[in-house]
Amino acid sequence: MTRTISLAHLSAITLPPPDLVHAAADAGFDAVGLRLLRVTDDSPGYPLMDDPAQMRATRDALAQTGLSVSDIEFVRITQDLDPATLRPLLDAGAELGARHLICAPYDDDLARLGDKLDQIGAHCAARGLSPVLEFFPWTPVPDLATCWDVVQGCAPHVGVLLDVLHFDRSASTLGQIAQIPPARLPLIHICDALRHPPYTTQQLLHTAREDRLPPGAGQIDIAAILAALPPDLPLALEVPTHPKQPLARHLNRLRDSASGL
Repeated sequence: MTRTISLAHLSAITLPPPDLVHAAADAGFDAVGLRLLRVTDDSPGYPLMDDPAQMRATRDALAQTGLSVSDIEFVRITQDLDPATLRPLLDAGAELGARHLICAPYDDDLARLGDKLDQIGAHCAARGLSPVLEFFPWTPVPDLATCWDVVQGCAPHVGVLLDVLHFDRSASTLGQIAQIPPARLPLIHICDALRHPPYTTQQLLHTAREDRLPPGAGQIDIAAILAALPPDLPLALEVPTHPKQPLARHLNRLRDSASGL
């Protein structure tokens, strides 16, 4: 089966959304993920909900290239988050035709986290979006099993985002993937990396944000992970560009690396 191959914004985070769309199309991608909220102090976000001109330019780029928006990212779910404040973000996602909203778990109270995720899901459903919760080894939701425990208490359109890097560096197993209904795993982030467990939190963060590799260039058993998932599951390539590497060459290499997956 033919998979949809998306380019995650982190792979070319310095590009504003219209430029990212054109660069992804030139490299042969089918879709893009767009980072509308800043994740760290030293990496950009592009709040299209507050910039009508950039929103128009992004929609024009999507129309010109035929690409779609896989997801918008990402919402930190903290104990202080009011899901109602996300409405402008979600309206922007709906205007872009995005399919998913990526959420990150930053609340130690998992029951409260799940309740807020479910509330976000209700706001998303009204706009044709589905939220996905991504797990990170350095957060209160460090692995797939914990992520699924949170998500399965939410409405059926709320899903899990599996990133192979975080899967590999956590206590997650292939058997746990089989326990999750395929509809609850609508998207996967793909990259590769060198393996050298155990990892410090700083090492986990550094690799996730700066030192990912294209599929096949590291030691993660990507094939085994994909074999446990539906064969038509959409893939999103998330591999930051190294400063000395020409961007077009990097994106072409990424797209080529996905061809054999």
